[in-house]
Amino acid sequence: MQITRHAQPLDTIGTPPVIGTQLPQFTLKDATGKSVTTAQLLGKPTLISVVPDIDTRVCSIQTKHFNQAVDQFSDVTFYTISTNTIEQQNNWCAAEGVKHMQLLSDEALSFGKAMQLYIPSNNTLQRSIFILTADGTIAYTELIIEQTNEPDYTAALKFLKTAQ
Repeated sequence: MQITRHAQPLDTIGTPPVIGTQLPQFTLKDATGKSVTTAQLLGKPTLISVVPDIDTRVCSIQTKHFNQAVDQFSDVTFYTISTNTIEQQNNWCAAEGVKHMQLLSDEALSFGKAMQLYIPSNNTLQRSIFILTADGTIAYTELIIEQTNEPDYTAALKFLKTAQ
């Protein structure tokens, strides 16, 4: 899939899964270094916010925005996934005071490759939002084409509210 960053073309390794399909199998790392599998993300509705690099302005804004929304949704799990190391993610959370949003590291690229979001030319993931049902069916997606743009927070949160 072709996307852009500062209007310069980039390519992901494929086309991400579509609404109505099951979340593919992958493994991530949590803040303590423990493996988190696809199955462990299931069980209740889930919002996955994918960012290229947590240490950049738009990624930081995106993660903080969803972190502020977590309290409105008692039955929804929120995750941010990036290729940053666990240490980088933990340092960012400490510096920004983010305590509600769970950050997961895809440093090994398992998620990025399974979801076809991996961008080999800069070793990051395509900025995107996925909302899953409790059984792992993809119910909502937003794939950001220009990576310096923020997602439509209002649309994603409105979808979550109406889906409850």
